Amino acid sequence: MTRKFTVFLLAAALAFGACDKIKMPKFRRKVAETTPAPSVAPAPVAAPKPMAAPSSPSVAEAPSEIIDSHASVMALCYHNIEDKSAMKALTIGVGEFEREMEALKEHGFTVIPMQDFLAWRRGERNIPAKSCVITIDDGWVSGYTNAWPVLKKYNYPFTLFIYVNYVGTGGKSLSWEQLAELRDAGVDIQCHSYYHSNLRSPGVGVDAKTKAQVLKDVKALGRDGWLRKEIFESRQILESRLGIKVNAFAYPFGVHSPEARALVKEAGYEGAFTVYGQRLTHGSPAVQLGRYAVEAAKPVIFENALKMVGGGVAEPSDAPITSNAAASMITVPMDGETITNPKPTIKANLATFGDVDPKSVTMRLSGIGPVPVKYDAATKTVESTLSQKLQNKSYTVIINASAKGRKMETSWTFNFDPAGAPASR
Repeated sequence: MTRKFTVFLLAAALAFGACDKIKMPKFRRKVAETTPAPSVAPAPVAAPKPMAAPSSPSVAEAPSEIIDSHASVMALCYHNIEDKSAMKALTIGVGEFEREMEALKEHGFTVIPMQDFLAWRRGERNIPAKSCVITIDDGWVSGYTNAWPVLKKYNYPFTLFIYVNYVGTGGKSLSWEQLAELRDAGVDIQCHSYYHSNLRSPGVGVDAKTKAQVLKDVKALGRDGWLRKEIFESRQILESRLGIKVNAFAYPFGVHSPEARALVKEAGYEGAFTVYGQRLTHGSPAVQLGRYAVEAAKPVIFENALKMVGGGVAEPSDAPITSNAAASMITVPMDGETITNPKPTIKANLATFGDVDPKSVTMRLSGIGPVPVKYDAATKTVESTLSQKLQNKSYTVIINASAKGRKMETSWTFNFDPAGAPASR
């Protein structure tokens, strides 16, 4: 009996051991797959500190950057960067271009992207106190072959302002493929109009063939339609061909007009550039941002740029003192207001202009043009009751006047919805 009991116990033990050999490897494989063994023995670790709740970030984690609205920016404008060029105007040699890029560093400038400059103006990004934006106009192939290698050497971002009628025409023009390569490398590409005609005088500043096309557009589309092609359609082509967002504009020859400035605003450009060099500030008018147009024949322009002092090919008297009506005066309709009346009376109090010459007061509406005005010198109020019905969804009002010899300008935008309810004030 004892022997049988002993045999029974031995059999049970063997059965249990066999069961263990079948089940345990499966458990061990699971552990090995989820918790790999360390190659060295881990060092003792201090107890972790309690983590702050996600809804209660520490002071260090909270955004603390304050926008420096007192920073200064100067914008450089180049065209053809080429050695031994037969074209002297608007041209600079490659060696001189590189010396100027070195001079920026020596004089303490930080070269920033155009989009950083615009974000700073929106209050979304800070920039160094002494910043520079580099732009190259038109679409010369030398921007790709000569300027780009130098700018890459210094790690300087830059913007190309392109007029679309020049792209892919051969000779010294950039191709769409080269623009795509520049885009993919991070180069900012912006708009410089369709034909590069003087926007104040159609057909001026271009060759005979282009002039004929410009005048044909003016005849077929009207002056407003032609300007819209230069300002709106050119941007649409750049955006569709390159798959980019265009939010900056450069006036051909730096020349602009009240109509052009109004359309630039209507198009939604965040910045429009001239070639009258000046120190740019946080509050510089968005539609009249000055650049220093650098060329070998006029070395003083780059010298002025380093000093951030005024000067350029455009007369400063051509640029009126501008203001935002929404911030400086009472207007009817108000800035951003939606109205339903197709023939509204538009009013503005010009008291902030000072002593206005009544004969100098004019009013324009985007998409319509000049409208008759009455100016009451006693109340300093200008008004116009429209005889033409409104049709567009949005209108920009531009008022110009002279006060003691100074050109003054103000503007604001309102919306028109004949079927909707007016926006609450």
